[in-house]
Amino acid sequence: MRVSSPQGRFAEGAALVDGRVLERAEAVGKHLLHHYESGLTVHVHLGLYGTFSEAELPMGPPVGQVRMRMIGAATEFGTDLRGPTACEVLNPAEVDALVARLGADPLRPDADHERAGARIRRSRRAIGALLMDQALIAGVGNVYRAEVLFRHGISPFRPGTSVSAAEWDALWADLVDLMPVGVATGRMHVVRPEHDTGAPSYAQDRPRTYVYRRQGEPCRVCATPIAHQVMDGRNLFWCPTCQPA
Repeated sequence: MRVSSPQGRFAEGAALVDGRVLERAEAVGKHLLHHYESGLTVHVHLGLYGTFSEAELPMGPPVGQVRMRMIGAATEFGTDLRGPTACEVLNPAEVDALVARLGADPLRPDADHERAGARIRRSRRAIGALLMDQALIAGVGNVYRAEVLFRHGISPFRPGTSVSAAEWDALWADLVDLMPVGVATGRMHVVRPEHDTGAPSYAQDRPRTYVYRRQGEPCRVCATPIAHQVMDGRNLFWCPTCQPA
């Protein structure tokens, strides 16, 4: 793999893995890990603005602030990374420490959802905040947080101590079903077929949602206006009727 940093901010890290074999890539929550045969790993966190883009080889001059460019020897495409929150090289001990900080990932078969549930039921924080805590549940973002709580009729303001083991098992099972569809299609499909009618989505190229970014619009189930407020710095959406406090 030829790895470079046209922008220059990742130049030292790129030099450490340039010319090495990329053995595998894996995602843990919102963190992407590129494991090289040298034992080093490139850790990428896209954050809110980071993006990967592909282009056919030979690639043209970099456009914009390209943090990392990757070109494989056995591929017809190259990849540019722009705007990530993190792009760094880690050694095995640092990778282990990173993974140890993260909670259960619904996309991973080895996730310990029972441990996550036990920690949630000991907390008096709102379940809407707990679902976004990457140290508890890794990878669940704002859309899945809002939609899965609606799908189960759970108010985002209920404390974790009020969420029963059965409710948590159902939430987790739903995330395990929903999130792989998002990975496979690049779209978060969360509305059940019987409700997938009426008002269009919040964006032209996105599937319908129940509550996400629908503040003031009628609920797709009960017609109550969807509510909105900020919780821990992130926009929160819910139906006051379908998700009673």
